[in-house]
Amino acid sequence: MPMRLSWLAVPVLNTLFQFFIKLGAEQMHSQSPEVWLWQALSSYWILAAIAVEIVTFFIWMNVLAELDLSRAFPLSGISYVLIIATGWFIFDERVVALQIIGSGLILTGVWLIAGANVETGTKVETAAKVETETKAEAGDRRDLDVGQRKELRTGTGKDR
Repeated sequence: MPMRLSWLAVPVLNTLFQFFIKLGAEQMHSQSPEVWLWQALSSYWILAAIAVEIVTFFIWMNVLAELDLSRAFPLSGISYVLIIATGWFIFDERVVALQIIGSGLILTGVWLIAGANVETGTKVETAAKVETETKAEAGDRRDLDVGQRKELRTGTGKDR
C-alpha cells in the first residue's frame, strides 16, 4: 500500500498542537486553579490547540482504518523530531548533538518498522500460498524413502 499524505498529517498536526499549547502556556500567569482554567479557556492558542487535536483525532481514526496499528503508531514518532525542529526554528531553543542523533535513530526506526510489515498479498492469497507450499512439501516427502520419512516424523535427524 503506497504511503498517503494524510498519514503524515498526524505527526504534523501533533506538532502544531504542541506549538499552540506552548504559546498558550506562556500566557498563563496565575497560581489559582480557577483563574488558570479561565485563562486557558479564554486563550486563543489553547482553543486552537483543542481544535487541532479534534481534527487530528478524526484523521488518526482514518489512518487506523487503513493500516495495522503496528504500522500506524510509529508514525507518531515523527512528532518527536518535528518538535525538536520547531523548538529550534520558532522558539530559538538550543539543539544538542544527542538530540540530532536521537532524531536520526527515531526516523530510521520509523522507516524500519513501517517497512517490516509490508504484505505482498491479501490474507486469502497468503493462506492459499501457504497451503500450496505445504502440499508441495508433503509431495516431496512422498518421494523420500521409508527411512528418511521415519527420520522426519520422529525428529531423529541431524538438525534436531
